[in-house]
Amino acid sequence: MSEERRTVLADAAIEVLAASGMRGLTHRAVDRAAGLPAGTTSAYLRTRSALLTALVRRLVARDQAELQEAGERMPFPRTPAELTDALEGLTVARLTGEGRVRSLARYACALESVRDPELREILVPRENAGRELARAFLAAHGVPDPEVRTRSLLACVDGLVLDHLPTGTPVPRDALEGLVAAALRR
Repeated sequence: MSEERRTVLADAAIEVLAASGMRGLTHRAVDRAAGLPAGTTSAYLRTRSALLTALVRRLVARDQAELQEAGERMPFPRTPAELTDALEGLTVARLTGEGRVRSLARYACALESVRDPELREILVPRENAGRELARAFLAAHGVPDPEVRTRSLLACVDGLVLDHLPTGTPVPRDALEGLVAAALRR
């Protein structure tokens, strides 16, 4: 099985899911979105479960690569305002353009994972340079249990993205500032 072809199909499936929701995610719709002959998706990913699993694996891989790169290129934040700047950039990326498409697909998959333990396991938050940057910032500021605070902070940021996703409106900076201030409380 061609890994390149599976990647093309998974990327097309992300687009279909974001545009049409779970009901619209069909093998035929993925074939059309990928510009491939009818039956191609079924040949590579026979079942709906296989299609969803490939989609989620690709979604997580793309998200992880993006967060890793962002964390590596970003200077270490020294102040709460600098951490807020970084979170603001993340929320903008997740609400616009290709990030919006992946966010729509990610949340649909998160809901689907309630009934599918395999998807749930794939979607578990992973380590990356972006997460480590937030954790290191909180630790440097003397926050007790920076790991727990980092998970809480990033979950709240994710919630703000989810809240603003339907309209695509920016997450208000003061909301992010409030989350950073809460994460820093001792």
